[in-house]
Amino acid sequence: MTDNYAKIVQDNLNQLYGNLPKDLSKNLPGEQEVERFVFDAFGEKCLIEPKGITLGDKEHSSVFGILISLYALNARPDVCVPEPLKAFKEFPDSMPYVGAFTTHTEQLLVPHVDKIKESVQIIIETLKGEETPDGSGGDFSFIVYPLPKIALCYIFYESDDDFPASVTCLYSNNARLFLPVDGLADVGEYCSKTILKLIE
Repeated sequence: MTDNYAKIVQDNLNQLYGNLPKDLSKNLPGEQEVERFVFDAFGEKCLIEPKGITLGDKEHSSVFGILISLYALNARPDVCVPEPLKAFKEFPDSMPYVGAFTTHTEQLLVPHVDKIKESVQIIIETLKGEETPDGSGGDFSFIVYPLPKIALCYIFYESDDDFPASVTCLYSNNARLFLPVDGLADVGEYCSKTILKLIE
């Protein structure tokens, strides 16, 4: 399976470098060093070059390479428009992915709400995020940027005598400009997995 993923990443890179957009560094946005592009992704330094994608200094799932190469292929001059925030199911053609999104992005975090609350500052700092304005809902919430132009707002409800803990993840309003909808679902899942690693 990993070999297939690696092939998809390389195919995406071949497509990107076969007709390299002259404004790519500005549109990511990132720094350009000849054919190399450097920017932050999923809380780590990301390097795109013709023969591969490197994220941080550890081995990562090839899914990250697919997401980052797709993000580069979809790079455009538009800026991230955070509000009004959108539920994943509000994006066109998202229905086939809604169940997996709920399970792998939101419910994945429910058992860890208390620990996430203790780690909000480190999560925000690592994922280039910010605290949400008062009145954003939930018992606590924050916004993070797994990719430079895609913001995710996580809203957490702690458990009490009447209700179990719950988590809602919303997207920046125009996130769909920067990735296809299945890629957006994966960004949610892998951002949540990144949050879990940060609280370990």
